[in-house]
Amino acid sequence: MDAQSRGRSNNIDPADQWVLNPHTGDYELRLNNSGGDSAGASQAPGPRIPRRREPDREGSGGRRNTSRDGDGERRGQSRRDGQESGPRREVPGQRGRRSANGPRGQEGSGRGDTAGRRSRKAPKARRKKALLWTGGVMAFVLVGLSVGVYALYQHFNGNLSTVDVGGAGNKNVFDNDAPVNILIIGTDKRTGKGNEGYGDKDSVGHADTNILFHVSKDRTNATALSIPRDMITNIPDCETTQPDGTKKVIPGTQNVRFNESLGQEDRDPGCTMRTVEEITGLKPDHFMMVDFNAVKELSTAVGGVKICLAKPVKDKDSHLDLSEGEHRIQGEDALAFVRTRHSFGNESDLDRIKVQQQFIASMIRQMQSDDTLTSPTKLFKLANAATSALTVDTGIGSPKKLASLAQELGKVNTKNITFTTVPVMDNPAEKVRATVVLDTAKADPLFAMMREDTSLTEVKEQKKAAKSKQDAVLKGTKAAAADVRVDVYNGGKVPGAAQTTVVWLQNNQGVLKSTNKANAPAKIDKTTLEYAPNQADQARALAAMMGLPGSALKQGTTDAEGLQAMVLTLGADFKGAGIPITGPAKVPDGIQQANADKAECAK
Repeated sequence: MDAQSRGRSNNIDPADQWVLNPHTGDYELRLNNSGGDSAGASQAPGPRIPRRREPDREGSGGRRNTSRDGDGERRGQSRRDGQESGPRREVPGQRGRRSANGPRGQEGSGRGDTAGRRSRKAPKARRKKALLWTGGVMAFVLVGLSVGVYALYQHFNGNLSTVDVGGAGNKNVFDNDAPVNILIIGTDKRTGKGNEGYGDKDSVGHADTNILFHVSKDRTNATALSIPRDMITNIPDCETTQPDGTKKVIPGTQNVRFNESLGQEDRDPGCTMRTVEEITGLKPDHFMMVDFNAVKELSTAVGGVKICLAKPVKDKDSHLDLSEGEHRIQGEDALAFVRTRHSFGNESDLDRIKVQQQFIASMIRQMQSDDTLTSPTKLFKLANAATSALTVDTGIGSPKKLASLAQELGKVNTKNITFTTVPVMDNPAEKVRATVVLDTAKADPLFAMMREDTSLTEVKEQKKAAKSKQDAVLKGTKAAAADVRVDVYNGGKVPGAAQTTVVWLQNNQGVLKSTNKANAPAKIDKTTLEYAPNQADQARALAAMMGLPGSALKQGTTDAEGLQAMVLTLGADFKGAGIPITGPAKVPDGIQQANADKAECAK
């Protein structure tokens, strides 16, 4: 039965699908679309939710249960002792919308009296907002309206597992005036019934599938960046919280697979977060971690995920056995699909990543479908499955915090979510190709775009606003290079960056009044240029030379006096002298992209 036949048509309020059965005292999910009397309905009742008893009001003489038929007429009363004054009654019909001309609170007949009724605007199908693929947390919000928030809060709160990642994340759920970065980690831990037969059943759980979900500051777009597990990288030192609450620093490791950032040597998700920041320059605010069982539970909770195969697949390793064309998969088949490697593309992990992106995009679309959002039963299953499957950082370690985060992320339109993968190349140190290394020529511009919050999709409003802001900062006269006076501090990660920048400014740009001030008092994420109002022309000139974004320029309130210099502090986004900090305006050539709003067939 589709959403229309469950009450979205005939001006039936979907919230009224939960109705009180006056005979049992329970709320029941009513699935027929009748707006009038339900007597004689042959359908089996839906799931029941016990009704909370309310104390009798003083002086009321007892609380009475009354109901109205489809025309609003009173159909009888139950006495306080529970005896009926009339024949046995069925579940009352759903309410119709009140007439546009009637008084507030007056209900329509529910039987075709559409004259004068306010017409509902047609929904904008293309304006679907994205739920995070662990989007059962949003389901918690919606289903909570139907069955009692407190009871659900206690239930879902007991489901969640949390890890204290200390300074690796953000203690706030999100910051209103900043992008949000969520690291999604899929581990290869074989927990859950039936999963011990997959691969290494004794695995401690490594970072097998990794997606950095970057949501723009204005919430108009998002980029989902997949990080290959077999990419050779450096894992930095990381502080972990032990079971007894003490802290332990795990030494970093050079030139190892990315997946060893979790599990190996007792590393926790905070170590993976720090490794991602080391690679991309983007600091994750939070993490969400799932295992094999989560794929099975979430796909089942939404009633299956639609996928498409460009060819039949019978994989001996994952045991996926499906014909060419479209399928709706869940449970074991869903897990087999995202694990399949040797039946797609050139049988590499990079091709499996593409398949996983297609699966996740389809799940997002399924979670946003009417079939899910209008079914309290599905919403409950989805919220329960998501919170049971999740391990998160303590910054979002409660249903309330998760719901707040989900609502914020849900502002992004699905068509503006872009999936991409960290650009890599075969490891030149290997004769037998088993690992990959970062392709810096392609990766650096991509990371710069994300750090500068530039969308990978065409968001006209954002593009216009960003251009206007940049133009406003850089518009105006520019001082001659010989008149630019600046002190340079190194607050980034490149050793000796202040000195090399001063040498570059003097020898290549003619900024002779530049001075190396060595290390900054503290490390910073983004490069800043502080200047006085009467130094604006110097600031514009230096920003143009170095490719500084408008957000890097920080104007003070009082004019500079005498030989006072501007202050340039190089941040973690600084990659080297002469390398623009501002990311490119559009995606560089050769970057793989997929849109969450479009279905693709796995090849």
